[in-house]
Amino acid sequence: MSGEKDLQKLLKTMKPKHKLGDYVFCKVEKLEGLDLNEIDMIFREEEAITLILKEEIASKLNLDYSIVMSWITLTVHSSLEAVGLTAAFSKALTEHNISCNVVAAFYHDHIFVDKKDTEKAMKILKSFSNQE
Repeated sequence: MSGEKDLQKLLKTMKPKHKLGDYVFCKVEKLEGLDLNEIDMIFREEEAITLILKEEIASKLNLDYSIVMSWITLTVHSSLEAVGLTAAFSKALTEHNISCNVVAAFYHDHIFVDKKDTEKAMKILKSFSNQE
């Protein structure tokens, strides 16, 4: 199955779920010596390799980070070809002065927000389907 493309269906059924834990974004030059099982996401950019991982693991590895974030997953299986989902929820979060960092994976969209904004972000995301 390739996932849902219809924006209205996606918004009504996105069912945001807060994944417990405190997450951080860090950068490294190489992956050597790292236990990849401890890293949730890896993205290679031109400047460095970005890691998304739990704060306690980053601290254990002496990695620098600037903000502690919460991870919210939209549990609907969205298509990689869907148009407008990111724009819709990011606009709603922006209207409440909530910054979000988004990772679109094969099955789901993952939203990282400042830890202090978790409850507010969940309420906003749930409001799309009136599932508060």
